Amino acid sequence: MTIQAIPIMTEETLAPFATLRPRLFSIAYRMLGTRADAEDVVQDAWLRWAGTDHGAVQSAEAWLVTVTTRLALDRLRERKAERESYVGWWLPEPLVELDERTPESAAELASDVSVAMLWVLERLAPEERAAFLMRQVFDQDYADVATALGKSEAACRQLVSRAQARVQQEKPRFAVSKDAHRELLSRFMQAAASADRAAMKTFLADDVRLISDGGGKVPSFGKILVGAARIAGVYWSVEHAYPGKITYRMARVNGEPGLVRYVDGVVESAQAFIIEGGKIVAVYAIRNPDKLRGIAPLS
Repeated sequence: MTIQAIPIMTEETLAPFATLRPRLFSIAYRMLGTRADAEDVVQDAWLRWAGTDHGAVQSAEAWLVTVTTRLALDRLRERKAERESYVGWWLPEPLVELDERTPESAAELASDVSVAMLWVLERLAPEERAAFLMRQVFDQDYADVATALGKSEAACRQLVSRAQARVQQEKPRFAVSKDAHRELLSRFMQAAASADRAAMKTFLADDVRLISDGGGKVPSFGKILVGAARIAGVYWSVEHAYPGKITYRMARVNGEPGLVRYVDGVVESAQAFIIEGGKIVAVYAIRNPDKLRGIAPLS
């Protein structure tokens, strides 16, 4: 087995990378949807940066962003077969803060990393995803996008245009303040904890959707559930399946107010929500235990 040498860190190599690391993680996480894969990509980018001739690099930022994007794109292509064979719906590994008073790192909250956005990005082809993120989220010039993807600027414009149309089609029509989001979820959580189906329905849009990711590790729904009565019934059934054992906690899930549900003190799911017009219109329930390992158990 070949052991890769660890480059010697100097101020010249460390300072630019340390400054840009939050942004590089943001790019990799948005591309891949899992913390471990994103951190691996950033580490690979660091090894390449430490081993390059910095005198020949005109812009450390452009170099690192390009390399990180290419590495993430390569890994996304490698994982394509895994995603296609994934059992049920695939949702990202959530970035969860149980104490909302503690600011999350800029790496994870630099811009929109909501579960809803990553759900839409997952529907894009890998190169569309990369082009859209570089241009629309990180405001890179088309010349930089073209360099990173090895395509012409015209081709990249087409990729971004197609991705933008898909994102616009599926994104919420109206923004809601974090305070309003948090207040509605707090009231919904109280209704869910008391198994009050009628109260829950008052917070749910008639055509609300629930998307659940169990990854074949735990039971989940094989199709998207639709309807206030049906989804209120799901929450009601969980309370009655584990009487006295369910606990909800408000949390920040990928930068937005969300819920973590525990069964007997063990994390059962992280839940993200879309709210429009004072109603919950979508619920994303991440139940795959492999994706919940970073969330602390109930203390």
